[in-house]
Amino acid sequence: MKVLVSDNISAKGVEILKKAGLEVDVKTGMKPEELKACIGQYSGLVIRSATKVTAEIIEAATNLKVIGRAGSGLDNVDKVAASKKGIVVMNTPGGNTVTTAEHTIAMLFSVARMIPQATASMKAGKWEKKKFCSTCWRGPTSSRSTSPAAAARRACWTPTRWRGAARARC
Repeated sequence: MKVLVSDNISAKGVEILKKAGLEVDVKTGMKPEELKACIGQYSGLVIRSATKVTAEIIEAATNLKVIGRAGSGLDNVDKVAASKKGIVVMNTPGGNTVTTAEHTIAMLFSVARMIPQATASMKAGKWEKKKFCSTCWRGPTSSRSTSPAAAARRACWTPTRWRGAARARC
């Protein structure tokens, strides 16, 4: 079974497809006309968000059996046209959950430390160090991890030592 990967995916993902016995071609950055011209020789298509699988492309897909979207959402696939041709369309909605959570935490830290405002100030040629003194995240309330090491660290501190430290100003 020949599979076309038309968007950037991890090399590990391509390797998994190959180990499953699939013949995999990676051709990223194709224009719609190029995809339409070559899609007829493939039984599977792996996409992300860059490739738009229109009714016109699906019509040219004479052997296509499945379209797999690496990620959530299928707004770039004409699902009605695919269904009419009996092509299965699927996605991997939970595939980026960890990355999304990590990004959310990074954005929370960015806001807490006033990084967007400080960046704008710096780009304006200012040095307003005192203005962007933000909440310092330290002490037992900054990480409620249940790991034994974290619990041991919390147990070693007396409440008076930490009083006010968790939200101390810089």
